[in-house]
Amino acid sequence: MAAASAPLQTITRLTPLAEVLAAVDSDVQPVTPRTLDVTAAAGRVLAADAVAPARPSAALALQDGWALAADDTLGAGGYAPVLLMHSPQRVEAGQPMPAGTDSVAPFNAVKVMQGRAEALVTVNPGDGVLPAGGDSDPGIPLRQAGERLRITDLAALACAGLARVTVREPRLSIVAVRADRIIAAAASVVARDIERQGGTARIDDSGTLDRALRNNNSNAVVIIGGTGSGRNDASAQTLARAGRLAVHGMALTPGETAALGFVGPRPVLLLPGRLDAALSVWLVVGRRMLERLAASKMKENEPAETLTLARKVVSTVGLAEVVPMRRKDDTAEPLAMKYLPLSALARSDGWILVPADSEGYAAGAPVQVRPWP
Repeated sequence: MAAASAPLQTITRLTPLAEVLAAVDSDVQPVTPRTLDVTAAAGRVLAADAVAPARPSAALALQDGWALAADDTLGAGGYAPVLLMHSPQRVEAGQPMPAGTDSVAPFNAVKVMQGRAEALVTVNPGDGVLPAGGDSDPGIPLRQAGERLRITDLAALACAGLARVTVREPRLSIVAVRADRIIAAAASVVARDIERQGGTARIDDSGTLDRALRNNNSNAVVIIGGTGSGRNDASAQTLARAGRLAVHGMALTPGETAALGFVGPRPVLLLPGRLDAALSVWLVVGRRMLERLAASKMKENEPAETLTLARKVVSTVGLAEVVPMRRKDDTAEPLAMKYLPLSALARSDGWILVPADSEGYAAGAPVQVRPWP
């Protein structure tokens, strides 16, 4: 709690969102890579290309059938079978291809009778065959550094014989400045989103802000609450004493009282103690910080859906604005602006960001709607 005689924490300027994001991009550095088992790497961002040895080492049959040289079947058809000069060999899926063959024909594509074999269809070279290196080629990474690993990727890497991968896994500490159910709810949603985006999160609800800023066990700190000018608000002042306060006051609504700073190399993001404002700043600035920590090439963490506005959105030039949207068929209906009530958050299907240089959007305009965490 701030002393009664201490000066109130005030905001002298709302820093444009573009400047805030530029500061994140220039000053937040990627975390040190670490090696993880493939089974534990879901959602993590690769720090090095995932490269597997050539697989398979020799051509394999992809299906059960007859191993043939495709040229021997040229011109074959149901009414014009072609006598095969060499007896075909029967193969099963996964078996190496016999020497001199380059395709696998279905069983009903070859007629075998009394020691004679006839092709009933023309087979193309490579049909039914997995060539050498067809599953993985060491010259072509399965996934590249900066890409986030999906569950499907993990299965493919494991099948290719990769047991471990090198990733960046940012560790974030989330500090609730006081015991409050709204701040606790905001901390919970931010923590879960961090985990979903490939980091790890630890919630510290002890309220000991100074100690959290001195703790070096995390790569970044997210503080929730105490960013305004109330008598008990002192988060920005505390950060300024512990390190460097780069921004206090962002031209983003909701979330104008948010702040950004550093203690040594560690970034510290201060979110307002209101759920809508904390969520807004986290989605627009916090996720960008997390991307930089992970050195992610993926600038959009969630797929956006293009919908048509059901009615106009009016915004203040100079302020970027997060607006909740409810989907109605192929249209998006704005539910609130400036202050986002809990009912609007709960009833909405996603959100849009109105840029600072825009007065808003007319009814019928296309907008990019992103899902909430």
